Amino acid sequence: MGSSPEAVIIGAGFGGIGAAIALHRVGITDLAILEREDDLGGTWHVNRYPGLAVDIPSTTYSYSFEPNPNWTRLFAPGAELKRYADHVADKYSVRRFIRFGVAVQSAQWDEEQQRWRVTLDDGSTLTPRYLIAATGFLSQPHTPDIPGITEFAGTVVHTTAWDDDHDFTGKRVAIIGTGATAVQLIPELAKRAGRLTVFQRTPIWVVPKIDFPIPSPVRRLFGRVPAAQRAVRRVTDAIYEVIMIAGVLHFRQLNPLNRGVAQLGNAFRTVSVKDPKTRAALAPDYDFGCKRPTYSNEYYRSFNRPNVELQAGGIERITAEGIVTADGTAIDVDTLVLATGFDLWDANFPAIEIIGRDGRNLGKWWRDNRFQAYQGISMPMFPNLFNLAGPYSYSGLSYFTTIECEMIHLQRVLGEALRRDATVVEVTERANDAFLAAMTERLDDTVFNAGDCASSRSYYFNHAGEATLLRPTSTANAFRDAETFPLTDYDYA
Repeated sequence: MGSSPEAVIIGAGFGGIGAAIALHRVGITDLAILEREDDLGGTWHVNRYPGLAVDIPSTTYSYSFEPNPNWTRLFAPGAELKRYADHVADKYSVRRFIRFGVAVQSAQWDEEQQRWRVTLDDGSTLTPRYLIAATGFLSQPHTPDIPGITEFAGTVVHTTAWDDDHDFTGKRVAIIGTGATAVQLIPELAKRAGRLTVFQRTPIWVVPKIDFPIPSPVRRLFGRVPAAQRAVRRVTDAIYEVIMIAGVLHFRQLNPLNRGVAQLGNAFRTVSVKDPKTRAALAPDYDFGCKRPTYSNEYYRSFNRPNVELQAGGIERITAEGIVTADGTAIDVDTLVLATGFDLWDANFPAIEIIGRDGRNLGKWWRDNRFQAYQGISMPMFPNLFNLAGPYSYSGLSYFTTIECEMIHLQRVLGEALRRDATVVEVTERANDAFLAAMTERLDDTVFNAGDCASSRSYYFNHAGEATLLRPTSTANAFRDAETFPLTDYDYA
């Protein structure tokens, strides 16, 4: 493979695809997209578990510049997201740049060559001028560190490595985790398992899911009149913006609205779960919005089934035969399902070792000096590096908002570099410090700082207890900043 493409993108999910489109728009077409999996789509390729679907309306969870009139439901199933990724990659001629089965080990800035040296797992290297890390938030699966987990003699299935051939029918199944993935999966397992034991560490806020099939005449209308679908998107965008602003960002000012949503969740749980003890155990004891909430019409009702049991007292250890709870109860298990999510802060920030100017290690620098990234994408001392989905980047509850803001950012910065005939761009310390100060101040009004999140165990918080994943501004503010930030916030050489 060629060693000196102009740009290397790590990851061929929706972020990597978007980054490639942005590079094309400014005339950079000498690029390579490195993807460790055998196909594109990121989380929508890796995840195939039963019940998989978006938890944001499909109209909002998609590129605004490439609407898809073919969604079959308001909340599309996962397979449709994978097909959408394939469609976009083909339409925008991205697939030809992707190298599958290529894992990146590290990247180091070469000051003399003014390029990045990207080392692959096979020992080979690439030396691009620009490096775009598009590994996403949810790329490193987490396996819980429970004593004895390697001793289990039955079948272990992680939701990110689903075994389509495994038959759960009549089996004694245990699932660890009650996050958004488990909320989708548990109702499906409950229909098949002889007995399903759900091990919960932290309850999740669940509200009703207003989902329905999109009739074929409506899909045909969307295909023929794209403005009609854009109008629907404006509605779904606005609803989720209100949820984000009222429930999370302006918790201090709009506390009654947050409490109202929480009361809806409590009422929904009350009417859905028959057993009072189970109902109480499923009740979160932290404020709505501290942990990403989710939507389901089936999750709570699953616990009314005679073959489903909730265990919320903790796990002491796993044995060859099953699971021993904290109170000493031994539960025999045939199949252990790990719905334990992803390792964000330990393994994903960054997902590979990145060394910038003067030997600055990005992971160590973040942990020693707070997680930070100018506009969620750039760090000082890391020239020509753009880290999509960095600290303070996630905006509006939809990953596509983040992607499109960063596409705009990339186009403006690299377009200016090309205009100046510059080969190196680097955000200034001044701009980075000012942005970090602004984000830190805005966090004071959010549910993360002003609410009660102590027991949430939310992935929004890093190990230092700072909620540095979400951008504490409106979506409109994120787009306005992407379109208008001073280009002089970067140095060009």
